Amino acid sequence: MSPEISTRALLHALADGDPAEVLTLGGLLDQFKARAYGVFLLMSVLPAFVPLPMGAGAVSGPLVSLIGLQLLAQMEHPWVPAFLSRRPLSRPGMVKFRDRTARLFSWLERVSRPRTEVIIDHPAARTFTGLMLVLLGFLLALPLPATNYPFGLILLTYAIALIERDGRLMLLAWALGLGQLAVVGVFSGQIAVWVGKLFT
Repeated sequence: MSPEISTRALLHALADGDPAEVLTLGGLLDQFKARAYGVFLLMSVLPAFVPLPMGAGAVSGPLVSLIGLQLLAQMEHPWVPAFLSRRPLSRPGMVKFRDRTARLFSWLERVSRPRTEVIIDHPAARTFTGLMLVLLGFLLALPLPATNYPFGLILLTYAIALIERDGRLMLLAWALGLGQLAVVGVFSGQIAVWVGKLFT
């Protein structure tokens, strides 16, 4: 059985833990087996809130899509490439991520709890969640202006729903994801122009 822990408590433990302790993504996922997809997604979304020179979406997007593909395949535990599994997690990055999302997590912690878990565990629900993550991860990876935070916040909702095993929050995440896809669809023409300019 995976340890019971809230998302905010997990972030505090990662940010404020012993600096001498080496944390790796693989070790974290092994510790929180039943919640490993949520933890992996949370760690994957982190770059969207910590600006990187090469672009956060280029880092987060493929990882989010990888998680989605594994959910589509009904894998019980996420597979992580070895180079990522062994890579130490950045405590300064965790601190920045925690501080920037503190108000959001404070609110979500008050309303989120394990409930309607069939939405988390049912194969059809996992398939739909995986499909949404594949699509959102693909869009996050595109170099679209001013999209990291909107996509990041939506993906945080998915991560928290998976960690907290909150089926009702997952329903909200689905709705937010579908809404974001609809917005992208409405502006797809302009998006195609932006992407085209990158390759001309």
